[in-house]
Amino acid sequence: MSGMASDHNSSQEEYIPHYLQKEDPFASKLSREADIIAGFYLTIIGILSTLGNGYVIFMSSKRKKKLRPAEIMTVNLAVCDLGISVVGKPFSIISFFSHRWMFGWIGCRWYGWAGFFFGCGSLITMTAVSLDRYLKICHLSYGTWLKRHHAFICLAIIWAYATFWATVPFAGAGNYAPEPFGTSCTLDWWLAQASVAGQAFVLSILFFCLLFPTAVIVFSYVKIILKVKSSTKEVAHYDTRIQNSHILEMKLTKVAMLICAGFLIAWIPYAVVSVWSAFGRPDSVPIQFSVIPTLLAKSAAMYNPIIYQVIDCKFACCRSGGLKAKSSLKKSR
Repeated sequence: MSGMASDHNSSQEEYIPHYLQKEDPFASKLSREADIIAGFYLTIIGILSTLGNGYVIFMSSKRKKKLRPAEIMTVNLAVCDLGISVVGKPFSIISFFSHRWMFGWIGCRWYGWAGFFFGCGSLITMTAVSLDRYLKICHLSYGTWLKRHHAFICLAIIWAYATFWATVPFAGAGNYAPEPFGTSCTLDWWLAQASVAGQAFVLSILFFCLLFPTAVIVFSYVKIILKVKSSTKEVAHYDTRIQNSHILEMKLTKVAMLICAGFLIAWIPYAVVSVWSAFGRPDSVPIQFSVIPTLLAKSAAMYNPIIYQVIDCKFACCRSGGLKAKSSLKKSR
């Protein structure tokens, strides 16, 4: 047993991550054509994400005093997505077109921090939204006490949580490092191959910033789906105002479910590749394959405003604009 442990420790000591090997860690390992395609892809994603999330924030600011708690959370999600687009994507776009990472180790660590900070903020925001939906749908009487000031307290907790976990690597517990393909940076998943402390760091990040929030989201929406089957009879005992409020809550819940599903679909492939890089056989993930989940994850910020505006705001316009349409029709007549 001691011999096996010593062999394991020696193998960990012998492991050298890709960014410490003789090759330039910031030189692109992809073909120039592939980098150009990725650069155009990220440019389109960045423009659509900036315009879409900027529009959500602008429209919400016009009715900021009337925003419901769930809508405040959705605006916060748009802020996180806009942050990823404005702060992060220009770095990777320039690097892909330049066929190498252009901003050195300082820029690499800043880019990794910003991406993880806003990404963690997005996931924790969706976790809070799922809990809000769970209380409003599954506990009608209990959910009525949730007010706007509770949402702002929750926002402070979300930003503090994201700041803490994004900054932990700078305290010596982890690091940010270039991706194997060279033109982007992320958390140093490869520390898990080098030491037990690196494994503890990676496992902590995975649990507190992915597995636990995802479990809460899944639990909340599973309970909501089960509750919806019997909610019609229960709501029928309340007055018309509460019934109408419940219908609106269900619409907001559908929007939140679609946003969470889209986020997880975009990020889970990247998480799988990252976990494999951390705990699988060293350097077993092909470089050409590792770039695809990265690009897919970067698209998550683009379609959230589409879901929010097309579904939620369309419903809100139909709901609030119905009487206006009738009155305008009478005037025109």
